[in-house]
Amino acid sequence: MTRPRKGFGRLDYCQYLLSSQTNYTLTNYSEHVEKVSHDLVNRYLSTERLTASDVWRAVRTDIVTSENGYVVFDDTVLDKTHSTKIDSVRWQYSGNAHGVIRGIGLLNCIYVNPETEQFWIIDYRLFDPDKDGKTKVQHVKEMLNNLHHHKALPFKTVLMDTWYANYQLMLHIHHMDKLFYCPLKKNRLARPLASDAPYEHVSKLTWDDVSYQAGQLVQLKNMPKEIPLKLFSISVSSNRIDSVVTNDTHQFCADDTKTICAIRWYVEQFHREIKQLTGIEKCQCRKQRIQRNHIACAIQVWVFLKRIAYQTGVTVYQLKKNLLKNYLVRELAEPQLKISFA
Repeated sequence: MTRPRKGFGRLDYCQYLLSSQTNYTLTNYSEHVEKVSHDLVNRYLSTERLTASDVWRAVRTDIVTSENGYVVFDDTVLDKTHSTKIDSVRWQYSGNAHGVIRGIGLLNCIYVNPETEQFWIIDYRLFDPDKDGKTKVQHVKEMLNNLHHHKALPFKTVLMDTWYANYQLMLHIHHMDKLFYCPLKKNRLARPLASDAPYEHVSKLTWDDVSYQAGQLVQLKNMPKEIPLKLFSISVSSNRIDSVVTNDTHQFCADDTKTICAIRWYVEQFHREIKQLTGIEKCQCRKQRIQRNHIACAIQVWVFLKRIAYQTGVTVYQLKKNLLKNYLVRELAEPQLKISFA
């Protein structure tokens, strides 16, 4: 009698992404699991519909909230340089590659608790304007609305990169009674708040010792004058100075502003960890639905790793590396290939 074929689901695929170290292809999975064919895995990933809501359900009970919480938005590009026929792959700028590459754009929203210094992914979107016609700013606005009205997480401040320093988004955050801090591009037009002088690039505004320390009130072009903004000139490194704008007009310390802006780097940590530990960039399937489901599973694997890391006090890298450590312990105890000297 023929044995029934083994079933396959999300738990199986996530376990594969968690356990595998370098190869994350469907063929590799089928070669290591009996009664599971490549077609079975492909069929599951082609028909399932995993979304950001599934990630939220997986992570919401892990989050330790704070009334002073931070919400950070940023995007990354999943490198598909060698792919020519994968859906949703497009040419776009990658900060990691410092240039334009072929890839899938992934916009992420993380929640940071400043008291515990822990963070969690709470939402994400794929940047695919050819399919949905949405800009990155529209995606961020949708995630903000979802966070505010449905997830109901307490937070105080929104942090963004220069790509999201859009006046419409700034107004939206301000009308939510939330604070925002974000760096501006050097050619962004502004002028001192009390001045009727022509707008000029923020890089050309004048600074004195007082404004360097306490910031200066400015009006950005297209922003209402009745909503004052504060601009700080922050030294990020020996050869880089950022102009950071905020609606927190009670902020009078450039050093505190720099500390707040540094929280934005938690999202860079998320990008690095998820790319190095989950195989999120490694799916070679062409269909958009498979790519979306693969990305959702990879993010849920990161959620699991982060949960265990916070519980045990070790890093996610140590957790992943320990899988190889356990393998080596078993192999040295009972080697499959026993060396001998003839």
